[in-house]
This record gives sequence, structure tokens and C-alpha cells, in this order.
Amino acid sequence: RTRWNLAEMESNINSKQDQGMSLWRYLLAEVSRGYILQQDQLLYSEKQRRINTFMKTPRELEKLMLFGFFICMDAFLFVFTFLPIRVLVALLSCCVRVLTCARQWLEPAQKCDLMRASILILGCVGMTYVDTSALYHIVRGQSVIKLYVIYNMLEIFDRLLASIGQDTLDTLYWTAVENKSRKREHFETLFYFVIANAYVMVHTVVVLVQAVTLNVALNSHNKALLTILVSNNFVELKGSVFKKFETNNLFQMSCSDIRERFHNVVMLLIVCVRNLAQFKWDLAYLELLLPVVVVVLVSEVVVDWVKHAFITKFNDISPDVYCKYRAILSKDLATCRHKNAKSDHSDMVSRRMGFIPLPLGCVVWRTLSQSLTFPGLTGAVLLVVSYLCLMALKVLLGIVLLGNACNYRYTDTGAHGNESQKPSVSGQSDHVTQGEESHLRHRKASAESEADSKPTGTPQKKPSKPLDDIERFTLCSNRIV
Repeated sequence: RTRWNLAEMESNINSKQDQGMSLWRYLLAEVSRGYILQQDQLLYSEKQRRINTFMKTPRELEKLMLFGFFICMDAFLFVFTFLPIRVLVALLSCCVRVLTCARQWLEPAQKCDLMRASILILGCVGMTYVDTSALYHIVRGQSVIKLYVIYNMLEIFDRLLASIGQDTLDTLYWTAVENKSRKREHFETLFYFVIANAYVMVHTVVVLVQAVTLNVALNSHNKALLTILVSNNFVELKGSVFKKFETNNLFQMSCSDIRERFHNVVMLLIVCVRNLAQFKWDLAYLELLLPVVVVVLVSEVVVDWVKHAFITKFNDISPDVYCKYRAILSKDLATCRHKNAKSDHSDMVSRRMGFIPLPLGCVVWRTLSQSLTFPGLTGAVLLVVSYLCLMALKVLLGIVLLGNACNYRYTDTGAHGNESQKPSVSGQSDHVTQGEESHLRHRKASAESEADSKPTGTPQKKPSKPLDDIERFTLCSNRIV
């Protein structure tokens, strides 16, 4: 009875306090009330890890982008430096073997080099029939909205042509080196050679129109087209950030961004050279052109940072995955240097990143042949000196890349392999609080209930492909990024 009276008195006091709640007590409660974050340690640790991932991603991404950029540069310089020497060696070797009545006139790699050089020469010859001045004035006469639509269409065609281009070249190389039992099969090589030349010409024209459109945007007075083209980079965030990504899809996107950055840098260099040639190489005009070029490049870099940072945050992907991507590119670079390699380095870069040097090389040759002249003996000396400088740059770049590739291949893969041995949260003890244990039990129970709710006849998800087998246009998770 005493306990009953005490409980009744306590309830009366609480009811009186509730009825007597004043404004002062409410304000005092709002000022003095507290909470303990340690009761939900797992939640806040997860939030901290995601923010750290968000802040760390741009740094790791830029390491990969810089390494991939120089890989593309190395493959591009190969076309103008070592490919002519390899073609000359192949021709001399063919003449010697013909004179000695050898059964095989050319090695398989020499056949591929001759095919590649022939396509490049025919592409450059075909570009001489394209009037770039008339093309520039045609593009300049269009409205801003029409040019914006044309530029987006050219980007789509560029990707489509890149997806089929390397397959066409690989087919040509294979038909050129495979053993043929009948003479009729040699016409198959000729057929694919014609197709490869047609592809290079079409892709070269697309890249040239892109460069002309960008040139018009940089030279326009109101800069409306340039603003639209720069804002087009930010539209890319909408189509990629809020989608589900796996590591394979992210690898494809990273390779695409590497190729796009190198492609844009070369295009801007083409525009700058062309404009400086029009102004008699007056460097004063460069002061007006350089800020616009910097704005275009900086916007591209910032969009890549933001895009990858949010993708890794939303999809719970560790930034260390970019080290694994870099190790894969390093493996490609190192294995292509072997004596009995399965493919050339430039072809491997084309498959992995979607970057094909031949169309861009034809556009660069067309621009330089219009902008630069080498008359007389002095011009010949300057041409030889320029070639030797490019050769020295290619050799230096190849040595540095190969050394870094051997280093990245072992350090990055080793660090990735030791991740599983490290604790999930460094600096914390293995003690799990009661709230965390209940949270883990709840997640485990929900996962088991979802697994039990699935019918027995539901097809299991196919295992994802290893990253070594992922190329730029490989179908991953039912889509291509």
C-alpha cells in the first residue's frame, strides 16, 4: 500500500510539472539538452569514412590520370618517331630476304607496321583534299544552338567510331599475319585494308570538324558557344553520378576520362597553333587565347574530380581502387615490352582506353602542314632537328614510364593484396558496443530474410569479369560507360 501511494504521488507530481510547462522551461531545455554520439558509433564512423573517401578520391584519381595521360602521349608519339624507322627496317629486311630467296619475306610485326604506316599515309593524303578554311567558314556561319547540337553529335560519333575502329584494325592485322592456304584468302586482307582506310578517313573528318568547332568557339566574340561547351561538361555529372557503379564500370569511365583529357589537350594545341599561324606567330595573341584554354582545361579537371568523388561515395568504393587501375595499366605497358608480346603497345592502349592514334595523327599532320613551312636547306635542318627532339622526348618518356610501370605494378598490387590483412577501422579496439552488435544482428537478419524470400528458381547473378579482361567497350553490368 505504501508503494502504491508513493507511485501515485510521483505520477501526480509529474502531471503537475507537465501541466505547468512554461516558456522559460522550454527554452532552458532547448539550451541545455544533450546527446551522446558514442551510442551510435558505427553510424558516425561510416559517415567519417565516406567523407574521407570523398576527399581522397581526387588525389588518387589524378595520379591515375597523369600516368594514363603520358601512356597515351607515348603511344601517340610512336606514330611520328619509331614507326617510320620500323617501316624502313621492314622494307630493308624484305629486300634482303627477296634477294636471298627466303620463304618468308616479312615478320608478323613488320607486316602490321607496314599496314599501319600505309593507312596513316593514305589518311594524310586524303586530308589534303579537305579545305579547312571553307569548313571553318561553314561552321562559323551556323547559329550557336545548331553548333552545340553538332558538337554533341560529333562526340557521339567519335565514341562510336572508336568502338569499331580498333576491332577493324585488329581484324586487318590478323588477316595479314595468319597462314593462308589459298591465294583467294589474300583478297580478304585487301578487303579489310579498304575498310580500315575508310574508317580512318571518316574518323579523321569527325575529329577535324570537332577541332574546327572548338576553334570557332574560342574565336567568337560573345563566347556564348564556349560557355555552352564548358557547361556541357557539368551536364555529364547528371548522367553518371546518380547511377550504380561497380569497379569494372568505374575502370571504364576512368579510361574514358584519360582518353578524353588527352584528346582535348591535343585539340586545344591544334587550335592554338592554327590561330598563331593566322596571326603571323604573334605571341601577343597568345595572351588572349591562353586564359580561355585554361578555363576549358580546368573545367574538365574539376568535373572529373567531382564526378569520381561522388561516384565513389555513393557506391561505397574505396579510393585505393585507382591504385589497382594504375597497376593494370602498368602491367599492359610492361608486358608489351617483352620480346614475344601478344600485341603492340599502341594497340593495347587503344583497346584499354579507346584511344586510336591514327585519326588524331592525320589531323595533327594536316594542321602542321598548313601552319608550318620549311623552305630550303634551313627548313630541312629544322625539320631534322624537330624529329630528333621528338625522338628524344619519346625515348625519355618511354624510359620513365617503363620504370614507373614496373614500380607501380608491384607496389600497388602488393598494397591492394595486404588490405584484407588490415583492420577495417585503424586505431580502434576490437570491442563492439551493445548498440553496434544489435545493429549488425539486424543487418544480418534482414539479409537472410531477403535471401529466403527469393524463389528457388531465381537465376544467380553472373560473376563479374576480372579487371584484366575489361576493355574500353566491354559490356559490364549490362551497360558500357
